[in-house]
Amino acid sequence: MLTRATTSDCVMPTLDLPSLQKFIQPMLPGLLGVRLTEATPERVRAELTVRADLCTAGHILHGGSYMAFADTLGAVGTVLNLRPGQKTVTTDSSTHFIAGAPEGTVVSGEAVPLHRGRSTQVWQTTIHNAEGRLCAVVTQTQLVLDAQGS
Repeated sequence: MLTRATTSDCVMPTLDLPSLQKFIQPMLPGLLGVRLTEATPERVRAELTVRADLCTAGHILHGGSYMAFADTLGAVGTVLNLRPGQKTVTTDSSTHFIAGAPEGTVVSGEAVPLHRGRSTQVWQTTIHNAEGRLCAVVTQTQLVLDAQGS
């Protein structure tokens, strides 16, 4: 669960790009190698190198890697739209796979909000391979929780 507030286990003093990158580094996005390139309330962009450990037996990016990459971008976008003390968690995600990304290449992702409401946000992430071909479209819903978690 990502939060904009300071808690005992989660401290995010600012929401600039270097701070966000540092924040995600020790978690799954860091293990994946997600590199944020732009992060605003209206758009989040990032890159990911397709390594062997993120691939299927066919040496293409694993579907779960696409999904985790996209989930990260949508969550970061949601955090950038939260009020102090709020936090977010993904409640739904739908992925449409269109093309592959081979091992050794770089994919790019761009998440934009489709809805930024009081209690939910919906983000759509498009992921393209190194040739610019659309690989996946991921739509996710983020629940916005207040400080008490309700």
